[in-house]
Amino acid sequence: MPEVSEQLLPGYMIRRGSTLERSLLLKFMHRTYEDLFPNEDFSHLEQTLKQYFSSDTPLWWVEEEGERGEMRETRGQGDKENNYTQSPILNSQFPIPNPQFPIPNSQSPIACLWVGNAIDQVQGNRHAHIFILYVVPEYRRLGIGTALMRYVENWAIQRGDRQIGLQVFQSNKPALNLYNQLGYQTQSLWMVKFLGAEK
Repeated sequence: MPEVSEQLLPGYMIRRGSTLERSLLLKFMHRTYEDLFPNEDFSHLEQTLKQYFSSDTPLWWVEEEGERGEMRETRGQGDKENNYTQSPILNSQFPIPNPQFPIPNSQSPIACLWVGNAIDQVQGNRHAHIFILYVVPEYRRLGIGTALMRYVENWAIQRGDRQIGLQVFQSNKPALNLYNQLGYQTQSLWMVKFLGAEK
């Protein structure tokens, strides 16, 4: 039975995903990291999904409102779009829109949000932790990311969480700006030291 959709923003619907959509989530994860770190191998992300993706870690998809097969105008360009691109890493029946290639129809996900659970190391309380928030490039700066963040905050409040956490790369300035605007604050710094072979 398909999940019920509700309006996230005018023109955009949000629906709860299922664990059967693992391959689509994996493609979105690849796309997220490929945007930040091109030419890297992210085959290890499949193991992350095996370890953490379950019915206890909810997933939401954002799709354009409208009927299947309907084409949309490109923002500011006026031409029609109607193609997919396949990820170079994975073949799947769920292609992801790519800025170099057009969007096929209104039922293709244009954003996703995957949330898990974490334990606050000071207070010991369980809280929501955002694993991934991704909006395909041609749909950015339309308020979808902000709407998704508000959506998950409301969801977390309703289930009794007192905080929500996430990890963001310092190089991801648009994401940092979004989270700062929404009131997120740095609680700790995750630090790494790359170790080379000693000669």
